[in-house]
Amino acid sequence: MLGRVPLNPPKITWVVSKTVSDHVGPYPVVARELTGRADNAAYPEINVEIQMVVVTPAWAKPVPLMIMFGRAALPSAPVPEAFARFAPPAGSDPPPALQLIAAGWGYALLNPNSVQADNGAGLTQGIIGLSNKGQPRKPEDWGALRAWAWGASRALDYLETDTSVDAKHVGIEGVSRYGKAALVTMAFDTRFALALVGSSGEGGVKPHRRNFGEAVENLTGTGEYHWMAGNFLKYGAAEASFGSKNAGDIPVDSHELIALCAPRLTFISYGVPEKGDAKWLDQQGSFMATVAAGSVFRLLSVKDIGVAGDYRTTQMPPVNTSLLDGRLAWRQHDGGHTDGPNWKYFIPWATKSIGYTAPPPPSIAADLAVPRTDANSLIAHTQLVEKAKKGGIDIYFEGDSITRRWGATDYPQLLANWNRNFFGWNAADFGWGADRIQNILWRLNNGELDNVNPKIVVLLAGTNNVGNAIPEGTQDAVAADVTRGMQALVAAIRSKAPEATVIVTGIFPRNDNLAVLPVINQINANLAKLADQPKVRYLNINDQLADAHGRLFDGMMTADKLHPAEKAYQVWANALKPIVQELVGPPAAQDHAPPPTGNPAQQRP
Repeated sequence: MLGRVPLNPPKITWVVSKTVSDHVGPYPVVARELTGRADNAAYPEINVEIQMVVVTPAWAKPVPLMIMFGRAALPSAPVPEAFARFAPPAGSDPPPALQLIAAGWGYALLNPNSVQADNGAGLTQGIIGLSNKGQPRKPEDWGALRAWAWGASRALDYLETDTSVDAKHVGIEGVSRYGKAALVTMAFDTRFALALVGSSGEGGVKPHRRNFGEAVENLTGTGEYHWMAGNFLKYGAAEASFGSKNAGDIPVDSHELIALCAPRLTFISYGVPEKGDAKWLDQQGSFMATVAAGSVFRLLSVKDIGVAGDYRTTQMPPVNTSLLDGRLAWRQHDGGHTDGPNWKYFIPWATKSIGYTAPPPPSIAADLAVPRTDANSLIAHTQLVEKAKKGGIDIYFEGDSITRRWGATDYPQLLANWNRNFFGWNAADFGWGADRIQNILWRLNNGELDNVNPKIVVLLAGTNNVGNAIPEGTQDAVAADVTRGMQALVAAIRSKAPEATVIVTGIFPRNDNLAVLPVINQINANLAKLADQPKVRYLNINDQLADAHGRLFDGMMTADKLHPAEKAYQVWANALKPIVQELVGPPAAQDHAPPPTGNPAQQRP
């Protein structure tokens, strides 16, 4: 099927051509550009130079690492126009590379076409051509899928020598044809500890024998035959000297390829046809194969996806259902032909499964955008982007949990207060819990304020940057950092909504540690100066929340002494409403703002 690798394939010698200090998003990394040169002494007419980039966090070693099939480019390398037009839309998750680095993982980008060309004409070139000294391959010789997998194994050879990498926990990832290659890699090289197999279809997870979607005849056709061994072509032959053969004559099927990965961590990923993950990939059949492979995982005393019953009659779970309790995992996301939406589930699943505890990253300045990478926050971000697209918003509230709770469905009492105060003014809440300034800045830069065009933006942020424990001697630095972050937020808002008036609200007093109050007061004094800009106002209600020493008045905050109770929200509303009336007039009889959102974790069945 996949073909035999030669007994003595050309040796690969890796050369590091460049090592640079770089950044992936806000995170410092060490990036190495490598070339794996194949020994061509036996046939100098063909050169094979495998292209790979290895990127690891600057603050941690050794780290688990994912090899991803794709363009091998350093983090700061410009993106070619041909790739830039495939940039993900607003509301998408952060790129996998950023999510991996944020989690304390490394990644390698391996260019599969530098191992073997993705076409039939290339079979006399690349590593297959070099092994055959430029001659056509024999029927039992390897195809491109096996060659790409072989290339990934050679990449792992190098990683086993790299002290910044935990070579016992290296994984492989790919989508579509490279999803097939990822599965083949995992199946044939037991050194790989984990795999993320994305939308692999026929030749990957999809059963050959299932009469649905992409078929064996597609694999044996002119556009795909080079992926498989020459012998595989006979299974697509309607007429031949040996008679007609079809998928039913193949002695093995895809569930056995998955089973070869057991008991290692194997995550099967698909999207939905409505978003571009075509029906011919056969998501249902792929689920059936995953269920069928589970018996081998169980035989080896590890959990599979936990679906009992006959694989032939089992049905896929609803979209966005995570079956992640075992070492074999399944998840169909609601996106298209990508595994992008599943990385936020894959990384925590893999991290927990291998028992990895990542060291904390270095502190990042408050004026740099930093995404939250937990699944719940990224789902919330997507919901908030969709909320922004609905329009009809005149007052846009932005901030952390203090802002969020006021207009959230999971705080019905506070939402009722919100509606009593702001109905008719088309107000919408875009706060998100636990966000630091850096996280809010990322959300603003990634679609949550695009084309909203509000008349007013109410901003309250920074308390999570202050925290409740400031090391002695760093108070001035913390105040300056938070101030710069708030300045960056105001600049981002004014860039996205130049006609809006920004109402910067002073950070509320927090009594979980009274020692931080001088820093909050220092920050608020700095924020007051932002009102010197056109269309920026400063609002401080702290004298109505606490006494002159910062001690909260009774009933203002909840038991945590940080989050406002309804009484404090009413104080804030009373201070805001005269400004709102001045800028946009009295509230209307109807409200056109989009419906409120809440915590996605509390909305799941």
